Amino acid sequence: MANLVLAVLTARRIARNAAPLACALALGALVVLDAAAPLPPLAAATALLVLLVALVQRARRRAAAIEASALLDLEVGALLLVATFAAVLRLDGSLDGDAQAALYVVIALVSAFARPGASLLVAIAAAALEIAVRSAAAASGGSGAPSLLDVARAAAPHIGFMAVFSLLNATILRAELGRVRKASHTRLQAEIERLRDDARSYRLLSAPAQARGAGASQKGDDERLARSGVEEIHQSVLFALRLLRESLDLYTAVLLWQNDAGTHLRISELASDAPNLSEGPFLSGDGVFGAAITQRAPVVLGGLKPGYKLPYYVGPSPVRAVCALPVFEHGQLRGVLVVDRVEDRPFSPRELELIDEACRYAVRAIQNERVFVQLERAKIEQGKLYRAAEGLGAATTEAGVIEAGVTSAREITSVDFAAVTLYDEAQKVHEIRAVSGDGVAELTGQRFRHNAGLVSMVLQNRHPLPYRGEYDEKRQVVFTRRVTPPSMPSIIVLPLVVHDRPLGTLVLGSRRRAAFTDSVRSTLEVLASHMAVSLSNARMVRRLEELATMDGLTGLLNKRAMLEVADQKITAARRFSRRLSVLVTDIDHFKKVNDTYGHDVGDVIIKGLGDVLRRAKRTTDAVARFGGEEFVVICEETDARGAMLLAERVREELGRTTFHAAGSSGPVQCQVTCSIGIATYPEAGSTWEELFKAADESLYVSKRSGRNRSTAWSPAVRSNSAHPPAAEAGAPAKQAAEAAGAAKQAVEAAATARHAAEAPAAARHAAPATARPAATAAAARAAAAKPAAGAPAPQRRPAVTGGAGGAPAAPGQDGAPSAGKRAAAAAQAPGKAPGEAEPRSKPRRPPDVDPTSKPKTAA
Repeated sequence: MANLVLAVLTARRIARNAAPLACALALGALVVLDAAAPLPPLAAATALLVLLVALVQRARRRAAAIEASALLDLEVGALLLVATFAAVLRLDGSLDGDAQAALYVVIALVSAFARPGASLLVAIAAAALEIAVRSAAAASGGSGAPSLLDVARAAAPHIGFMAVFSLLNATILRAELGRVRKASHTRLQAEIERLRDDARSYRLLSAPAQARGAGASQKGDDERLARSGVEEIHQSVLFALRLLRESLDLYTAVLLWQNDAGTHLRISELASDAPNLSEGPFLSGDGVFGAAITQRAPVVLGGLKPGYKLPYYVGPSPVRAVCALPVFEHGQLRGVLVVDRVEDRPFSPRELELIDEACRYAVRAIQNERVFVQLERAKIEQGKLYRAAEGLGAATTEAGVIEAGVTSAREITSVDFAAVTLYDEAQKVHEIRAVSGDGVAELTGQRFRHNAGLVSMVLQNRHPLPYRGEYDEKRQVVFTRRVTPPSMPSIIVLPLVVHDRPLGTLVLGSRRRAAFTDSVRSTLEVLASHMAVSLSNARMVRRLEELATMDGLTGLLNKRAMLEVADQKITAARRFSRRLSVLVTDIDHFKKVNDTYGHDVGDVIIKGLGDVLRRAKRTTDAVARFGGEEFVVICEETDARGAMLLAERVREELGRTTFHAAGSSGPVQCQVTCSIGIATYPEAGSTWEELFKAADESLYVSKRSGRNRSTAWSPAVRSNSAHPPAAEAGAPAKQAAEAAGAAKQAVEAAATARHAAEAPAAARHAAPATARPAATAAAARAAAAKPAAGAPAPQRRPAVTGGAGGAPAAPGQDGAPSAGKRAAAAAQAPGKAPGEAEPRSKPRRPPDVDPTSKPKTAA
């Protein structure tokens, strides 16, 4: 279905793109038919209307496009060509009239604006249409169908002129357009370079090396600020010079600015009507310039001869009085202001004060604009940091923080390589967590020990390295000698530190030299600080999520998280009609293990069962510790049979596992078993509460059937749980109490004897003997085995049960446990009414170990 939809969409796109050319082809065929026999007026008017609409629509689209495609040029050229042929035929009746020249104009026009390939195709179409029209016109004359050679010979002059016009416009006109474009580009570059020189001379831009090392975004911001700053300075200085010129009746007023080396002067701004001014630059020691710079005081000359040479005039100067004042900024010579007049009238002290005031005004304008540019640049940098902080604040994972940090670094400066390393302070190991750049995918995930590389040194010294970001791969190592970044002249390693605790480093590299200047480095240090805080917050968020959803002992899901997962999986099973099984697992006699060996050993066993379940489950299954020694497994797309196989595998593996732990009396080795209850959706229930209750009922059947077995839910399980055993429900109170007391004594004696046999030697020697006489145990067993009178036994269907040997438990004739076993079960829960469910925290004894099974060791 998806392929069909894709094919339909592709066909529609092709049809839409080919519609204008198909329209031009159809209209060309109509032109040929009109040449053979004139079309009816209605058909001709309709075709003309369609042609005009299509031509106007494509021409408007071509005019609106900044960079039109060759297909669009071909469409416009073909429609324009068809319209011209139709007009020529309607006006002259043939292609040999006076209107034929219009075809040459159209070919020339198309060759001027269209791409070369489109122009060639339009010229070929014009030749083909010429031949077709002439053939149709000759065939309709009644002299028979002319040969193709005759038609081609008649059309050859016209086709030749079309080719000449097309070639001339495609070569000469395009060559001229290319020349003009190149000259405009050269002038534009010269103007931009002059603007940059002015900006650098006014201290609005940094040095050229630093500008080349800046990123594309930063360079664009700097050029924009420099352009606006230089324009503002020129307007202010020009205003001051014009006022000075008009007020003092000057011929020329010019401000010359000194370059950084102090060797040359260049005209910054001037106000003059002189036609023979020189553009410069001028040597700082030339003529009146050198005198003013050397004396560092105004130089006034009057009564100049007509042939006196001034550096800023080409040829003899027409002036008779000149004054040159040095321009200072904070005590440093920055340029020279020169004024002159044609009249032989010396400059008075009042005029010199006005000229000096104009100098100070020009300097103040430059200083103000420099401060403004610095503020604007700081504003731009603050905006970048604000966006970086916003992106880092929105990231809640380590991957998100790393991605936001690298993106922000690319915005601040030109970066061709970026990497983030995280540091494990306990193990003294660095890990390259993320890498951005070409051909560096193999670096991700690399781990290395703390060494003498730049990454390790940066974390040790809490300071960026190398100095000024100048990297020499022959003498310096970033990660290790085997794990290296791409070869780059500029690399900087920034520390990620929070509260003096090292988290990792941010490594940035650029193929441009001097890419990490002082201003850029300070901004990157602020970014690294924000990134470190966000990384620490992401780790805390991840830890909180783990604490909220994970069990602290086993690392599995806790009850709250399992309930959320259960709702999702049951909803998916209901939506897609899938099977789902729930397993409830409980360790047998776990309280007896805690009482005997201590809770530390119990924790080791709980963790071991969690590991067994984790290994046995599939990727799509969910395992949780529900509380105490009880675990729950949710298996997607699993029926009762598959769940039973999983339960048996878990039960058998746990039974073969030997747990080693440090008990209160020394090293402990013990083995445990587990009982498992299984419930399957939808037979056992359609909600989580129903499924869990069914699995819990199956678990109690496994426990009442002798433990160390798995039971799948069936309707008989629920009936067994709802109705207590007959012996317990119908026997007189006195008989039940006597049986319960005897059974309790028997179970306590057996448990104590086995406990004494399985305990370590030191524990056996220290504990007093508590075994009861054999006669008392035998009497208790006999009393428990005696059935109660008058207790009817209900008929029940046995549950599906798997045991250690693969055989079900040995029930009575009706499938229920015998009366003696029921009495013993009741005796194990003192304080409970007969038939009440067995508590989870009752004492349990470690089971007997099969000597033929091979022990499995779990730490």
